[in-house]
Amino acid sequence: MDDTLLLNVEGVKKTILHGGTGELPNFITGSRVTFHFRTMKCDEERTVIDDSKQVGQPMHIIIGNMFKLEVWEILLTSMRVSEVAEFWCDTIVEAPSEYQRETWNLSNAEKMQAVPLLHGEGNRLFKLGRYEAASAKYQEAIVCLRNLQTKEKPWEVQWLKLEKMINTLILNYCQCLLKKEEYYEVLEHTSDILRHHPGIVKAYYLRARAHAEVWNEAEAKADLEKVLELEPSMRKAVHRELRLLEGRLEEKREEERLRCRNMLVSTPPPPPPPFMVSPPSPPPSTALRQPPLSPPPTPAPATTQTPPHPPPHRPLRIHRTAGTGPQQMDGLAWPFPVQLARIWVSLFKI
Repeated sequence: MDDTLLLNVEGVKKTILHGGTGELPNFITGSRVTFHFRTMKCDEERTVIDDSKQVGQPMHIIIGNMFKLEVWEILLTSMRVSEVAEFWCDTIVEAPSEYQRETWNLSNAEKMQAVPLLHGEGNRLFKLGRYEAASAKYQEAIVCLRNLQTKEKPWEVQWLKLEKMINTLILNYCQCLLKKEEYYEVLEHTSDILRHHPGIVKAYYLRARAHAEVWNEAEAKADLEKVLELEPSMRKAVHRELRLLEGRLEEKREEERLRCRNMLVSTPPPPPPPFMVSPPSPPPSTALRQPPLSPPPTPAPATTQTPPHPPPHRPLRIHRTAGTGPQQMDGLAWPFPVQLARIWVSLFKI
């Protein structure tokens, strides 16, 4: 017998009784493993609990599916082909009353017994301010009742009894949502209840509070008026919520007024447009103005005559007159100094 090996898994030891062949297989997800097994107690007699060879049929599992017990995959993926090994697995056996069972693992009677316990635990946690834990208890109780309700005929006596219990738990759950500021989820749940059961006062009251938190003034007031209509004894609570609503709305209006006032004060006036100075334009002059373009002339029939020479270009002349008066150019008064006149002449000559 080989030495005992640890598989890096707490509570699992392995001893190889007969070595396998080849390398360790690549157990990818979806691989099918077929094997024989024998399960024994760790007592002096090594009492056999189960033996596949006695049954006459090997067992097989699919890797990745965590079939029955997760430990099976841990054991098998450490073995080679034709290997025989012995494993020690530490297990803890608890009676059903010694551990908390999952909701899906309860019988119908156990689910019905668990609902008031979960309801009471949720109420206790809510009073302690542990709203997340309280909402989890309410949800678990709702799941139990929904599961039981699916086995009843809709709108029959037992179905309606379960429906009433479910609505109570949902409204408790909505109170937790209000504390967690999940207002739109409250609106969704309460509206769904009122769609099927329009006479539940608590649903109107919680929906009014959610409307007030999201600034739906008209809807909040309408729901509070419905509460007062259905339950006149809640007059004080309704008036308190209305005062809180008006106070919050007034604070919001004041904040908006201050915001608008600050925007007007802090916004500087727009700067004046910059003063633009355009360069002086020359006075109209027939001597410097280009003649308007005329349509091209109709070409004359081809002849052998030599075309006439173009007229010579008339040079522009600038004359300086005596004194400090304006300069003269081709006999016309020019109101600029000679230097500017030269610039303009050069531009027009181009």
